[in-house]
Amino acid sequence: MSKIGKKPIVIPSGVEVSYADHVITAKGPKGNTTHTVPDFLHVDIADGKIGVVPAVDGTHDELTARWGLERALIRNMLIGVSTGFQESLELQGVGYKAAVKGNILELSLGFSHPVSKTAPEGISFSVEKNIVTVSGIDRELVGRIAADIRAVKPPEPYKGSGVRYVGEVIKLKAGKKAVAAGT
Repeated sequence: MSKIGKKPIVIPSGVEVSYADHVITAKGPKGNTTHTVPDFLHVDIADGKIGVVPAVDGTHDELTARWGLERALIRNMLIGVSTGFQESLELQGVGYKAAVKGNILELSLGFSHPVSKTAPEGISFSVEKNIVTVSGIDRELVGRIAADIRAVKPPEPYKGSGVRYVGEVIKLKAGKKAVAAGT
């Protein structure tokens, strides 16, 4: 039995959920989204709660793992359409800056050219000083876009300059002078 899969999901206020033919649909103030549930799981919607239960008997590992995964994906759908998700990235370095032009994020990260990232449908960028915020209703897509932006110039280990998540701690290495002074 899956510990996570057994927990019911409370439907937030202002969100409408429907389930038919193994497709669950959620509509809320931030937008709407759908998800296809595998054949071996069934979704029950009653009393403002969603229950995910196995449609087949058995307790093999794949069923247990997928049961909890599908429950988490449905929960993320409901949170996404009600409040949304966001990831914040910090630009650390001399002359590093970002600007939003429509749905395009332009990054100046010390390269000879600016780097542009286009926001896919459902994703929006915002910039305030040296903080870039990626927001949307799909948790996976928001995280993937934020990771792609970070991968353009990851923090380097000597000065810590680059693109990092807000609150991310970079363990800095000692430079050549610190090593030479110790001998």
